Amino acid sequence: MSAPIVECRGVHKWYAGVHALKDVNLSIAPGEVVGLVGDNGAGKSTLIKILSGVHRQDAGELLIEGKPAEMRSPKDAMRLGIETIYQSNSMVPTMSIARNLFLGREPLRIGIFGVGLLDKERMRRESVHAIADVDLHLRSSEALVGELSGGQRQGVAIARAMHFKSKLLVLDEPTNHLSVKETNKVLGFIRGLKPQGVTGIFISHNIHHVFQCCDRVIAMARGEIVFDRAVDATSIDEIQEML
Repeated sequence: MSAPIVECRGVHKWYAGVHALKDVNLSIAPGEVVGLVGDNGAGKSTLIKILSGVHRQDAGELLIEGKPAEMRSPKDAMRLGIETIYQSNSMVPTMSIARNLFLGREPLRIGIFGVGLLDKERMRRESVHAIADVDLHLRSSEALVGELSGGQRQGVAIARAMHFKSKLLVLDEPTNHLSVKETNKVLGFIRGLKPQGVTGIFISHNIHHVFQCCDRVIAMARGEIVFDRAVDATSIDEIQEML
């Protein structure tokens, strides 16, 4: 059997005396899409920041594909194939879709020590394919991100992660503040991860959304995992009762 994409063993985290994560043990298999739910303060954000390289655990071990991982920054996480999409989706509204898709990974036509001329034609060409791969149809890769709807922006962020072959895509409340139509579009993007072989963690306050696009649901409370079960082996009522 393949090693888990990500595994937490006995992970603890403290913030100024607050025990934010308590002995968290978690394993996510390749190609699995997991929903992570819980109230504010449950420990979801802390766990995700550790997986994303923003914070480091104070105790316990983090493994990526079966190997111990030391992540000191989000760049370390990206090098290991972990991409995180936050609610704000970390995009520059005044830049084009193509520029945003390659932000921090710009290809160069002529370059010395990472400085040179951007290969804008390659960026345009590859961005068209990237957004089409997630079934997002936009008029031009040169359109400004600031002109897109919230759901379209999330689609571009997901396209970026897929284009750069991320192994694990973490989506932090991607449907917040979206209309019903836009929310359904983003849920469709998440359902499309599995067929493309991408593992996903979908953080949401909306359990109904988790049941629409995830294989498994994990619930957290008071810094601990209190529930972990396949979606088809539980119910919304059971999870709400646990929380």
